[in-house]
Amino acid sequence: MASFLVNGQPARSIDASDRGLAYGDGVFRTLVARAGRPLNWPGHYRLLSRDCARLALACPPEPLLLAEIARVAPDEAVVKVIVTRGTTGRGYAFGDDAEPTRIVAAWPGVPSAPEAAREGVRVRRCELALAIQPRLAGVKSLNRLENVLARAEWRDPAIREGLLADCEGRLVEATSSNVFFARGGTLVTPALTRCGVEGAQRGRILALAGAEGIACEVRDAGFDELEGADEAFLTNSVIGLWPVAALGERLWAPGPLARRFQRLIEEDDARGP
Repeated sequence: MASFLVNGQPARSIDASDRGLAYGDGVFRTLVARAGRPLNWPGHYRLLSRDCARLALACPPEPLLLAEIARVAPDEAVVKVIVTRGTTGRGYAFGDDAEPTRIVAAWPGVPSAPEAAREGVRVRRCELALAIQPRLAGVKSLNRLENVLARAEWRDPAIREGLLADCEGRLVEATSSNVFFARGGTLVTPALTRCGVEGAQRGRILALAGAEGIACEVRDAGFDELEGADEAFLTNSVIGLWPVAALGERLWAPGPLARRFQRLIEEDDARGP
């Protein structure tokens, strides 16, 4: 049974005039908690704070969120933290007195896909193209309709993810994960300066790469580069890291960097904050 706190109180509903519902006016982060401890929490809170600032939202204090996560996720769980602008009346305009709505929710257990982490996954290129909007680039806003429509493009259970390009053809991300590939020992991940969502796991991979002395480039990339890569993998905070095994006719075996980062993520989670 999922657990929900709305502004610190057990509840499963919000005001029907909440701007998060009406306009997608808010942000969220999804993470894994173990025994009440959110994994990779510094990365999640840094991005939540940044995203709130980008939307001129008041970010909930860190101790408050940690206490509420511990309440809803005493065991292993997938946790979602949502901050909306709250209720401010009809229309797009809002005043400085808006009171944010804070939702902390947890779903017991974490989806397990050991074969995906071990053997890799098949992915496809989505037809939907992401709109370019630099002001929201990287932000995990509540408006995820592009991702919803992209994920609806396929029903084949053998395909685990869909890759997204922007409207000018640049590789950006997958529907619910970030993309990495390696060529000649150098790790590459698409720049998120025009659109896309910056996941906390992406930031952790970049930090781990720096600590390990692994060359890494954050830049524009195309599907031709991806298809010519030595290896590729996907990351988010729930799946951890999945090697990419196939994109159309292009096949890969899980590569050494994917295996190395899987181990580094496990070690980092075990150390805690």
